[in-house]
Amino acid sequence: MSLPISFEFFPPKTPEGAEKLRAVRQQLYALRPQFCSVTYGAGGSTQEGTFATVRAILAEGMDAASHFSCIGATRAGVRAQLAELKAMGVKRLVALRGDLPSGYGMGGEFHYASDLVAFIRAETGRDFHIEVAAYPEVHPQARSPEADLQAFAAKVRAGADSAITQYFFNADAYSRFVDDVRRLGLDVPVVPGIMPIMGSTQLMRFSDACGAEIPRWIRLRLQGFGDDTASIRAFGMDVVAQLCEQLRRAGAPGLHFYTMNQSATTQALCQRLGLIG
Repeated sequence: MSLPISFEFFPPKTPEGAEKLRAVRQQLYALRPQFCSVTYGAGGSTQEGTFATVRAILAEGMDAASHFSCIGATRAGVRAQLAELKAMGVKRLVALRGDLPSGYGMGGEFHYASDLVAFIRAETGRDFHIEVAAYPEVHPQARSPEADLQAFAAKVRAGADSAITQYFFNADAYSRFVDDVRRLGLDVPVVPGIMPIMGSTQLMRFSDACGAEIPRWIRLRLQGFGDDTASIRAFGMDVVAQLCEQLRRAGAPGLHFYTMNQSATTQALCQRLGLIG
């Protein structure tokens, strides 16, 4: 089962966290990912940590994709950040609307991710490969599934090259989303986001916040394991490996792993699947 793979990290907040993440990256590089992306961290923190982690990945000889959000931003500010990223050697962006950092009010010159994509293309041409987000189970703030689909289409028509999905545990939701995208005449690759199951409480908290559905049978099994971490991870490995196999058969163009800045579970999952980037 050979598919392109990529890994997502979030910027560490301490020197100790940075050192730990450096070791995690080295372990995962052995799987030869296509690229590694860096988020803003929970709650939409500042870009400083993101850019620092991106620089570290580039210095290690790996292609790095910087998350790049626009909520509350000005055109002048985005233009300056694009120039900084280009000077760093970044060639791939994940363009998002993003969350407002705490303490910030609404404002800025961009209202939707499609506005940001269009601006990046107008300012930089083809200097960046632009990834955008996709939501097979519908964005939690969308007015309707159709409105969410049209929002995705707007990002693609504005110039996005490909998409990475929010994680999910229902392969049918992904297949239906891709079918809907193709029905609109859009042929961009839609890469599934994969969340390895490392623990129960954190997974449920994240899923409730981002709108990712944990099927009832999975949720109940996880709750039934209580504090038995080994059983949770063994069960999670089975569930996610089966999901990846279903996605491969459905024609997924790659897999993007949300590592949570840890290597062991993602590494074991990729090895079990025989994934080599």
